[in-house]
Amino acid sequence: MNRDEEHLDLLTIFHYVFAGIVALFSLFPILHVIMGVVFIVLGTSNGEMGPGEPPPAMLGWIFVIAGTFFILSGWVMAAFILAAGRMLAKRRRHLFCLVVAGIECIMVPLGTALGVFTIIVLMRPSVQAAFQADGAEWTDIPDRPQFPG
Repeated sequence: MNRDEEHLDLLTIFHYVFAGIVALFSLFPILHVIMGVVFIVLGTSNGEMGPGEPPPAMLGWIFVIAGTFFILSGWVMAAFILAAGRMLAKRRRHLFCLVVAGIECIMVPLGTALGVFTIIVLMRPSVQAAFQADGAEWTDIPDRPQFPG
């Protein structure tokens, strides 16, 4: 096994692990969703909040919608990281792996390290050749036939 294959195999494993970490940490807003449901159930109908009264139900809906949005966003990102790991293992979709690695760079500190190392490895000419040898890139699709007319 040469150095490039070893690095790609390690990056594959790290992507799988990082996808799990992202999916797990994206569940933190579940507390906001639960709090929002409590606000909805206990909320007042007139929207005014006096001393000792529970917050209005509209505030609960804001918590539920925002919390759900952040959970789903985290899961989508985890799915992209998992897919990038799978594509690294198959040596396919070089551009997709680069884009996901770039997005990982904003996830300080683990994502930044993983993204930078992934970009460094993927920019090697020998790795690019391995990606092109194992599967056709979307840019390698032949042109459509030209019809007379």
